[in-house]
Amino acid sequence: MIEIDGLTKYFGDNLVLDRVDLQVARHEVVCLIGASGSGKSTLLRCVNRLVEPDWGEIRLDGVPVSDASFGKTGLQRRIGIVFQAYNLFPHMNVLDNITLAPRKVHGQSRAEANEAAMEILALFGMERFAKAYPEQLSGGQQQRVAVVRALAGEPDVLLLDEITAALDPELVGDVMAVIRGLKDRGMTMVIVTHEMGFARDLADRVCFLDAGRIAEHAPPKDLFGAPEHPRTRQFLQRLLDGGRL
Repeated sequence: MIEIDGLTKYFGDNLVLDRVDLQVARHEVVCLIGASGSGKSTLLRCVNRLVEPDWGEIRLDGVPVSDASFGKTGLQRRIGIVFQAYNLFPHMNVLDNITLAPRKVHGQSRAEANEAAMEILALFGMERFAKAYPEQLSGGQQQRVAVVRALAGEPDVLLLDEITAALDPELVGDVMAVIRGLKDRGMTMVIVTHEMGFARDLADRVCFLDAGRIAEHAPPKDLFGAPEHPRTRQFLQRLLDGGRL
């Protein structure tokens, strides 16, 4: 579904992505792991053109994401993204946060957008918070609303960038349950995470990034159980020594 060939990105003189190749199949869940600064979030942002690469090509269903047939709005409707910072509008209630893009960008009526939003909120047990404001919600609840907002555009692919990083440990499980539910429904996802348990339990495939390149990729049981690349082994050993694996 997603094909990435030779993706390269500089920020100034800093090479952030170095000829990255990656394919993501429909309904597949791919987790990107690696040290901070290894290029994981930049790779994610390049997929839906929040960041423009310097070289290389990204295709969605065989069509380059830079193709004029998508347009900026069309691409971002098909590829939703959720950030670690929830980015909810504080002056809008939950329902208005979720329906803003469907109404303003995709042309849905308020009634149509509200009905769809309530259905998705109900899937995640959040319908009772439809009229609440972000400040009235916990961090985990705000993150669930951010996921619902991304789903309201009916994307084909969901990109998740460290969505549990800003949460208290007891709230991580709530958000993981939401993502597990999306996987069960067949959502194609690419997930940047430092939660190794998250990657081990949910991913079909895990990619270890090092210095802007994918050093190794494999099913979780293989990458965590018998990593082949020396840098992967070193990275995982450090996590193990720190009690994070």
